[in-house]
Amino acid sequence: MRAVAVAAALLASAAAYAQPCLEPGAWFSTTAEAPRSIPASEVLAASSQREVVLLGEQHDVADDHVWQLEMLAALHSVRPQMVIGLEQFPRRTQPVLDAWIAGRLTEKQFLEQSEWGKVWNYPPELYFPLYRFARINRIPMVALNVDQTLTAEVARKGWDGVPDALKEGMSRPAPASQPYLDMLLQIYKEHPQRAGAVFQHFVDSQLTWDRAMAEALARAAAPGPAAGRPLVVGIIGSGHLRYGYGVRHQLRALGIDNVATLLPVSADSRCEQLRAGIADAVFAIPQPLAKDAPPRPRLGVRLERTQEGISIVEVTPGSLAAASGLKSGDRIVSLAGAPVSALHAVIDAVRGQPAGTWLPMQVRRGDETLDVVVKFPPRE
Repeated sequence: MRAVAVAAALLASAAAYAQPCLEPGAWFSTTAEAPRSIPASEVLAASSQREVVLLGEQHDVADDHVWQLEMLAALHSVRPQMVIGLEQFPRRTQPVLDAWIAGRLTEKQFLEQSEWGKVWNYPPELYFPLYRFARINRIPMVALNVDQTLTAEVARKGWDGVPDALKEGMSRPAPASQPYLDMLLQIYKEHPQRAGAVFQHFVDSQLTWDRAMAEALARAAAPGPAAGRPLVVGIIGSGHLRYGYGVRHQLRALGIDNVATLLPVSADSRCEQLRAGIADAVFAIPQPLAKDAPPRPRLGVRLERTQEGISIVEVTPGSLAAASGLKSGDRIVSLAGAPVSALHAVIDAVRGQPAGTWLPMQVRRGDETLDVVVKFPPRE
């Protein structure tokens, strides 16, 4: 009987552990074993005293960007001397960001000159409220990233296999911690398209990405006496921030340890998803209400503009692309019979595709040209 009672208690404990932990619209500290509710004023007071604040996001979740804007406004009210670092832009686009803040570009010109369709595969309307806030308040925007061609080259050849002249002035990344290696190995195994790659090269590519952003944040935090330093806020994907494995680890190696990591998480997150150390604090985003307008179609690929054309770098498992037979390494030749040579042309064609219709596509796979038909599901 005692064994049965113990087993029942364990099952009850496990069931409770698996329940959602968070109250929607509230802050929780995640520095201890279990999330602890904390007031927003405590988060703001602590974060505003840091050199760098890292705000995470899921790139395609609109409410994450609303939360980021609210955090920027709150932090700016306390620390008006601010710099905003943005993962979306490679270093070479910095003059465009400067011209935007100076008011010399329209939104259309900003997208065109920053080559948005080439450097970032997400709807710009998700991010423009952040950019408008920066321009209205004359807050410098800093490009944190490097060109995708560099991270792709490192993924193929490893850090040491890429000539220094192609590394955009980057220094060698600090080695990954063992927990980060364990996490990256799991990601590596879950994506069959990476099976032919060398795992260490995959790690090197991730570290290059983390290091590039950390270097740009560190430069923005460095100038002037301590009393006059700006608060540097990084707008970065949560995958680079969780548990301090990525950008924060590289910042520490660069001598910057006074950092806060704040993440938006779904209010229905399970307790086991919020282990101690995932961030300094998390904000529980309520589940979105159903909208009348259907979501824009998503193909489920990551694209890259190369010398050979528009290449599919990654296919999301279970996506339309995977169901249609598209594979990593395919090069898109044409859509609906029209040749394509620009990333934005592919993105615009997919987003504008009506529900329940078919999009014929030609791709090059090795020496073969294949006809693929992407069948968009009907509106529910």
